[in-house]
Amino acid sequence: MPEERPTMPPVRLRTDAELARDALAAPLLARAVRLARWAEPGKPVASGGVLPEGELRAAIELLGLAGDEDGPEHTAQAWQLAVDTGLVEIDESEEASGAEATARPDGDGDGDGKGDGDRADGEAPLGDEFSALAISGEELRLITEGGPRDILDIWLDGFETVLADAAAPDLGDIAAQISEGGELDLDAIDWNPEEEAEFLDGVLGNLYLLTALDEEAAAASVPLPALAASMIVPEDMDEPTDDILEEVSEAMVRLDDQFRLLAPTGLIDYQPVDEALIQEVDGEGRIQEPETAEELEDEDVSRYGMVRLTPLGVYAVRARMIEAGIDAPAVGDLADKGADILLDALPGHPEPAAQAEAEQWLARRTPEEAARELLAAARGDDEGAPLRRLTCQQTLSLVGTEAEPALREVLDDRHLGGLARVWLAEHEVAGVPEPSEAMVFWLTVDTLAAQLATEGDSAELRDLVRGLVDQSGSFFDSAWRVDHPATAEVLEAMGRLHPDKQAAKEARKAAFKARSRA
Repeated sequence: MPEERPTMPPVRLRTDAELARDALAAPLLARAVRLARWAEPGKPVASGGVLPEGELRAAIELLGLAGDEDGPEHTAQAWQLAVDTGLVEIDESEEASGAEATARPDGDGDGDGKGDGDRADGEAPLGDEFSALAISGEELRLITEGGPRDILDIWLDGFETVLADAAAPDLGDIAAQISEGGELDLDAIDWNPEEEAEFLDGVLGNLYLLTALDEEAAAASVPLPALAASMIVPEDMDEPTDDILEEVSEAMVRLDDQFRLLAPTGLIDYQPVDEALIQEVDGEGRIQEPETAEELEDEDVSRYGMVRLTPLGVYAVRARMIEAGIDAPAVGDLADKGADILLDALPGHPEPAAQAEAEQWLARRTPEEAARELLAAARGDDEGAPLRRLTCQQTLSLVGTEAEPALREVLDDRHLGGLARVWLAEHEVAGVPEPSEAMVFWLTVDTLAAQLATEGDSAELRDLVRGLVDQSGSFFDSAWRVDHPATAEVLEAMGRLHPDKQAAKEARKAAFKARSRA
């Protein structure tokens, strides 16, 4: 049998238009687009598209980063993104080598290519400083003329290149090895490309899962120590050992570097670790830990780094999950599916996502059509039927009185008559016949079976069971006769859950009678 695909909870995505606006506003892509437009007439560059020193200074000025000590780095990153995404194309053909001489900033400006050969800084250029020509690429046209999906595809391509860079080893360590004349040894720099990429994917996956499970909590940033610990500390470990804490500290330093690189893409909102807390131990970065619990409580936790996925980040991580074969649904995926698929799926959704999914499904149909389709899908005596009916009832609570005709049609239905009466009563509809005692007990068993399927032996179900028995002293005398496939199972559960020993004994006796009757 094929393995089941891992499944994530559904997330709510912004519209493509909103996400595209977020992508264009992200600092890295915004700078890359400006540089691509700057290069549109053609800019002489070195082999591979590297900006020569003079052109780099011009680009820094263009981006308004001349006063920023990190300006050259930010500009180089934006230029590299422009090249990687096709916003800028590099022509290294012989024709381009000839044409670039005309475009050189050190030329005499008359277009004849007879410049004085000096660089913008007045020094003679290296022989290959201008060996190619950078021009705007086809992707730049899509930025202005394409649709939101075109922009998002360009942004995703750029994000993937930055993510790969974030998982790469420290270039300083590599340069040190090469300068010493040795061969590159990945073990010596403590870097495993597969493990590093997997770790970063896992961290982003944890942020995604938090967003999917609790949208309100996800709106707030996650402390970096908690995020690192979620990847390293074993779930069954009550108190982390010193070795584990050291691993967490190392991971925090690594994640701090990676998140600083990823933040300009718009993937995350990130408040970096306070550099005053980072200390070097045996050549490795460590996060300075508070000495006491009291000091930790007094410490501003934000100094240790805070991060959250942006809506654009949720979109990107979901896209990577789908590409990796993970089932990562989005709210709205079920809008054009049948009611049977909807009712099977909603119980597995977090509550806000379930309501949003139901609302989108209902919006595609008239209230009467939706009610009729939901009720038809809720019928059945199979094991999952009680939960389908409960989900049907919850979904119907979002429908207005226009659905009344569909609900009246099933008043005499053994499976649906009870929930139809509940809906009609909640909407204060007149002329609804009273249910029979048999129908009341059947609906009670059906509801308890559904609750057992979703909650198990929960405290809420315990309170419900106690309330039912307290309301009717002879509940078990009638309940065991209910013609429902789950009667015996429900009565057994009531025997486990009811706190009163005598009531629990009566429930077990009733369950035995129900099984004997079946």
